[in-house]
Amino acid sequence: MNPLEFLAVMAETANKLDLDAHMNLISKEVSVYGVPGFEVITYDDWYKQCEHEFENKLLKKVSYESLNVLAETSDRVMFKSLETVEGSDGSVNTNGIEFIIQKEEDGQWRVGQERILPDDELDSDKRRGAL
Repeated sequence: MNPLEFLAVMAETANKLDLDAHMNLISKEVSVYGVPGFEVITYDDWYKQCEHEFENKLLKKVSYESLNVLAETSDRVMFKSLETVEGSDGSVNTNGIEFIIQKEEDGQWRVGQERILPDDELDSDKRRGAL
């Protein structure tokens, strides 16, 4: 799977507020690390957050830019990207994110792990031109 294509579909499903299509891109076994106040975020947590944001139209736009593939096999890809989330309230949040996407038994590629990059790692990646 091409990570750029995957991120394009992630953004498209979020921007269309299509909860079912968006959550089909997330593994039931997903773990998200680096979110302040949470040790780990699970699929159920992600679902509830998206359900709330989509139903209440809290998202204006989700986009991704920059891509740095760190490792790749036939059924897993690890990469970093910059995610920008624009809220309908005018807020704009940009985070560096490390993704692991994996091809699951049904043939669908899904996010298996996500890590929000700490500021020092993101700054280092930007200085090195890696993001």
